Amino acid sequence: MADDRVSVEAKAAQRETYDDRPIHAEPGELPPEVQAPLAPFKGAEPPAPQWFRDAIAHAPERRFVESLGSRLEVLTWGEAGNPGLLFVHGNSAHADWWSFIAPFFMEDYRVASMSLAGMGASDWRERYSFADFAEDAENVARATGLYEGGDKPIYIGHSFGGGQVFHTAVQFPERMRAAILVDTGFGGPPPEEIARRQKEAQRVANIPTPDRGGRAYPSLEAALARFRLMPPQPAGNLFIADYIARRSLKPTPMPDGSGEGWTWRFDPHMWAKLDRSAMSPPSSDGPKITTPMAHIHGDSSRVMERKKAGQPSPFPPGMIEVEIPNSHHHIMIDQPLALVAAIRALLAAWPH
Repeated sequence: MADDRVSVEAKAAQRETYDDRPIHAEPGELPPEVQAPLAPFKGAEPPAPQWFRDAIAHAPERRFVESLGSRLEVLTWGEAGNPGLLFVHGNSAHADWWSFIAPFFMEDYRVASMSLAGMGASDWRERYSFADFAEDAENVARATGLYEGGDKPIYIGHSFGGGQVFHTAVQFPERMRAAILVDTGFGGPPPEEIARRQKEAQRVANIPTPDRGGRAYPSLEAALARFRLMPPQPAGNLFIADYIARRSLKPTPMPDGSGEGWTWRFDPHMWAKLDRSAMSPPSSDGPKITTPMAHIHGDSSRVMERKKAGQPSPFPPGMIEVEIPNSHHHIMIDQPLALVAAIRALLAAWPH
């Protein structure tokens, strides 16, 4: 119903209001449009423009690929035999974060988007590591025909997924033709995310191991109202945030036995199980980077704030940097068409 929706003008007003508020506020101090951007819709879907509806109408083939004893969720578009593109999402995300981006490349490429182990519909593991994620990506690329075009695939990774792409590019350059990193930084999550994870770990510490899932919500509306982005930022396009949030959830029994509720699909203990040694920037005497790399980032991104503050970066000198105006960290939500255009331009003229 119309009363359940937020008008385009109201959304614009929210973004203008947010501009004057501190982006580094503690979670409890965040403005409502950042803390709970989907709450005003009360479970209804925000109106979406035609380009978005056309993009998601290209439904991918959904399948699972076996890797290291786990079933990994994989979405594919385009014909096998075309050059391969592999999209990798960020932390606690899933393959559908690329479902409205990938169709723009399906005519010329064989495209795959994978859910990393412990995220999306992929299996959870007892331990996670960058080395295993690299093996998973290679197994997905082989299984989905990304090599059948006669060349190695190009990897495209956002945030934490960009870290996986970078690690694979350095350790296994023979597996990819080039790497496109999307707003990727190093050194771990921001302090507010670490605090949130510690709080959640304390909450479930006394829950029996087989039942240690994430927080359960009594309704889809209640779950959507809790969705927010990390690091904290406005949800630039609410229809995209809603699309992602709905596919971030799965049914679950309520702990009190009151019926079926909803919970997040990612492993809430992934961070505690992760070998984070590969997250630190490599030393100056580390392996030479031979894989062609490019980095696309938002002009208002927390990642770039860290870089400007002097945080060490392992990126090779002279690497192509593309800045997307009016965008925070989650560029595919803030400026999806600009992201598509940037990737298209890189693929058309690079790598040589």
